[in-house]
Order: sequence, then C-alpha cells, then structure tokens
Amino acid sequence: GAMGGSASLIPRDLLGEYQELTFLSKQEILLAYKRFSELLPKEERENACSVRVPKSQILTLPELRANPFQHRICHVFSTSETRDDSMSFEDFLDMLSVFSDSATSDIKSHYAFRIFDFDEDGTLDRKDLEQLVNCLTGQGEESRLSSAEMEQLIKNILEESDIDKDGTINLSEFQHVVSRSPDFASSFKIVL
Repeated sequence: GAMGGSASLIPRDLLGEYQELTFLSKQEILLAYKRFSELLPKEERENACSVRVPKSQILTLPELRANPFQHRICHVFSTSETRDDSMSFEDFLDMLSVFSDSATSDIKSHYAFRIFDFDEDGTLDRKDLEQLVNCLTGQGEESRLSSAEMEQLIKNILEESDIDKDGTINLSEFQHVVSRSPDFASSFKIVL
C-alpha cells in the first residue's frame, strides 16, 4: 500500500551500513528517513537517499528551530561542495547520530567544539566565546549582556578552561571541561 511502503525505499544493504556507521537503531534510521523525505517536494521523495535538502528546509525541523546553534549545526554537518549548508540524507543521519542518546560524550564534545569554533581555526578564542554567549543569551536588547558582563564571563570561562593559559581553549581543554560537567551530554541532544 502507499502508506506502509516508505520503509522499503532505503535499500536493505544501505540500512545495515547506516546502522554500522551511526549510533542509531534501525527504527531511528527509518524515522529519520521519513522525516528527511517529508522535507522534500513530493516528486523528489523517492530519491531521498540521493538529493540534498536546502538549509532553509532543514531549519524548519522543530528540533533545530529551537536550537540557538542551528546555523552552525547545519554548517558543520553539511558536506555540500558549494558550501551552501544543504544536507544529504547521510549528513542528516550523521547529525542525528551525534545528537543521539547513544553517542559517546567524546564524540559529542568533539562536534560541540566544532560548532562553537565559529571562525573554524581549531581553537575557541575570545571572539568565538563571545558569539557562543550571544547565541545562548539571545540577541534581544533586554537579554544581551553589557560589555563588562561579557568581559567578566569570558574571563571566568578562560580561567576555568584555558589550562595552558594561551588565551584560547583547544579541543583537549574543552573536552576536559565537558568531562567535568555531567549534564553536557544530555543537553547536546536532538531526538526526532
């Protein structure tokens, strides 16, 4: 029937491969496929495994719409060669895999670091931290921090995290901080 047939659109060998390459269960992969293909125009749905969904469509997912790092998340998981942050089904699965409950906190923290590294230079410097704080506090006038508050906050973050005192946080410093905050992994989560 037309209703129950969508699962068969992922070839079985691919399904097995996706299970091996991600932290997702077969059920989660099929659900992800359903959600992904619903972002496509009807006539493209049968090729959901091979087409890219534009970033604007990905951002309509309620799970991302509410996420202050939605743009960075699309950017980090997109493999688009034109750098338009569009996603293939495999990009989408990678994202869900990292954000799933079953992903290790090492993997989560590695991707969180990439998402927070706004200028993509491999370290979190003051500018990255400022953007990070702005994302978290929201850009509204009433929620935005004064420059003195921002200065103090970044000073605190660096004091806590910057072990070699070079003024930036590298991946291992970041992972060290994360390992001490038990709620990090559970906050870094998207469940469809």
